[in-house]
Amino acid sequence: MAAKKAERTLAEQWREMLALHARTQCELDRALHQHGLCASDFEVLDVLAGDSGESCAYRVQEISERVHLSQSALSRLIARLEKDGLVERCMCPEDRRGVRVSLTEKGRALHGDVLPVQRAVLTRMLASG
Repeated sequence: MAAKKAERTLAEQWREMLALHARTQCELDRALHQHGLCASDFEVLDVLAGDSGESCAYRVQEISERVHLSQSALSRLIARLEKDGLVERCMCPEDRRGVRVSLTEKGRALHGDVLPVQRAVLTRMLASG
């Protein structure tokens, strides 16, 4: 009996976490839409902006590990961001078959403008649970 109750509690916690993720994702998309971005677009820009604020260049595979998108979905997203002038691709110097992606000046500026919006949504959504 106790095992069944623990199992139900675990399943409920999982569903609550999924629901919070879905609500937060919708709120992020809504808030970022007015800046021409969706949540996934922002996540890529955020990874490329780097933790220290200095832009980084990453391989697509490295980005996909951090933003939880398939490589094919991420490649399409990067192509769109590149078309919009937010990122650029260049050959990887240590492996000519590889491609690195980095922010452009326009992408860096947009990331800086939108970062407070994204963080405010996260603060509000994650505080309320």
